[in-house]
Amino acid sequence: MERKTKMAIFGVATAIIIIVIALGVMIVDKMTPSKEIMQLTDYYKVGDSEVMVILQDEIYDKKGLVQGGKVYIDYDTVVQEFNHRFYWDYNENILTYTTPEEILQAEAGSSKYTVTKSMIKTNVAEDYPIVEVFADQVYVSLDFVKKYSDLTYEYYENPNRVVISYKWGDYLYTETVKKSELRVESNIKSPILMQLPVGTSLMYVDTEEAPKKGFVKVMTADGIKGYVREKHVKESFYQTMESSYQEPVYTAQTRPGKINMVFHQVFNEDAADNLEGLIKATKEVTVVSPTWFSVNDVSGTFSSLATTKYVDKAKDLGLEVWALVDDFNTDISMYDLLSYTSRRETLSNALVEAAIEYKLNGINIDFEKINSDTGVHYIEFLRELSVKCRNNGIVLSVDNFVPTPYTAHYDREEQGKIVDYVVVMAYDEYYAGSEVAGPVASLGFVTDAINNTLAVVPKEKTIIAIPFYTRLWKETAEGEVTSESYSMTPAQNLLTDNNVEAKWDDTYGCFYAEFQKDGATYRMWQEEDKSIEEKMKAIYEADVAGVAAWKLGLEKESIWDVIIPYLNR
Repeated sequence: MERKTKMAIFGVATAIIIIVIALGVMIVDKMTPSKEIMQLTDYYKVGDSEVMVILQDEIYDKKGLVQGGKVYIDYDTVVQEFNHRFYWDYNENILTYTTPEEILQAEAGSSKYTVTKSMIKTNVAEDYPIVEVFADQVYVSLDFVKKYSDLTYEYYENPNRVVISYKWGDYLYTETVKKSELRVESNIKSPILMQLPVGTSLMYVDTEEAPKKGFVKVMTADGIKGYVREKHVKESFYQTMESSYQEPVYTAQTRPGKINMVFHQVFNEDAADNLEGLIKATKEVTVVSPTWFSVNDVSGTFSSLATTKYVDKAKDLGLEVWALVDDFNTDISMYDLLSYTSRRETLSNALVEAAIEYKLNGINIDFEKINSDTGVHYIEFLRELSVKCRNNGIVLSVDNFVPTPYTAHYDREEQGKIVDYVVVMAYDEYYAGSEVAGPVASLGFVTDAINNTLAVVPKEKTIIAIPFYTRLWKETAEGEVTSESYSMTPAQNLLTDNNVEAKWDDTYGCFYAEFQKDGATYRMWQEEDKSIEEKMKAIYEADVAGVAAWKLGLEKESIWDVIIPYLNR
């Protein structure tokens, strides 16, 4: 019995020892870091011709390409992330990039590209294709993008990856204080990606994630993301990433004094005959913009009412001539015109040639049919035209609606950089097609136009255009609303003839009149001396480049005595 008891005790003790040893082994195993290594080619999986793209400290969701040892990035990423001035023509397969003084153009698959400064092209070549097209995807050489963009990059192999730096500022870093491992996950059993010697510089990434106990998430200089033991790195510190890139300077052909500009609506080539009479009724006008040119078709041609006689007469009167080109022909698709490189070139060359032929001081672009789909092509047209105008000493001004969300595609901010003057048409608040009656340009409407424009356009490039006309609104008993445009003197005569005295309306910053006739209600928010003066006060306070007016001949002579004091600043 005693022997059986001893055997039982021995068995229990042995079992306990085995359990303890097993537990010890398990604990030791659990506490022992894994030495398993994961190959980087398994961690960053890319095809033979692909490259993993790492933007700053983020692994990008699109891969690039490697062709002939050169890295290519998809066009959309180039434009959205690095440089919005690259432009791809999907119709003619041409890549265009504009600097302040040059237009660079490359065809798909070619290492050659053309450089245009005025209207003459020269050929240049790189040792690599500049742009490649595979199926429906466009890729641009990162080397070519880098020449004109604020970025740096490093390319690494095995696996193919490119680390692109383009956002500058302070980033959180650390450094290993002892040998360590970079692991896939935040635990010691996770596979090792690479060994980290003492002094390895590491950037903190994904700092918004919840911290992992005992580990920090970092990225190596060559773009490998992973986790390192927190006790193996020093306390974090900020390191500044700086750029040595020099932004291109867009010189502007602005005038030293305030612009006092009038639009002159021209209907025939005899317009020079009455120009002097119209101008003599004004005071201190500096620029006249005759409505000479109108886009003819999608090929880029335009009709013209230009005459040398008009220009000579204007210059004799001390005026600069900025000829206007419009897109008012409703049968013409501006998308079909501006989305083709060859058609934009035809139009811009013809405009510059006309400016040179007639010795114009400037060109005024008045394209009002640009829809959101056409916006990117319109801005590219302005970039290309601005290069040609700048190289030929031609002022480029562009007419714009007042800023609204639905006209954002006119990209006033980019216009403010590339053109000489941005003209804001601060009128037609209520227009011929409006379903309700209202003022042509209330004071609040004009003030908002100024402030919202100046939020993105330099004041020295901003011209505010005001109306020299008024609308008489007719509302029938059936609710039909129509209107008719009146110049200033006939508008006042109409009120006088109907024995109506307009009263000042502080809400709209103009005189308001209302009367009944033949069963209809007539309303007028009158533009005259006082309403114009209120607008000029706002223009003066904003210290913009000047004022324009639509249009010459609609104003009362007394208006000029109102305008001039606010331009003599």
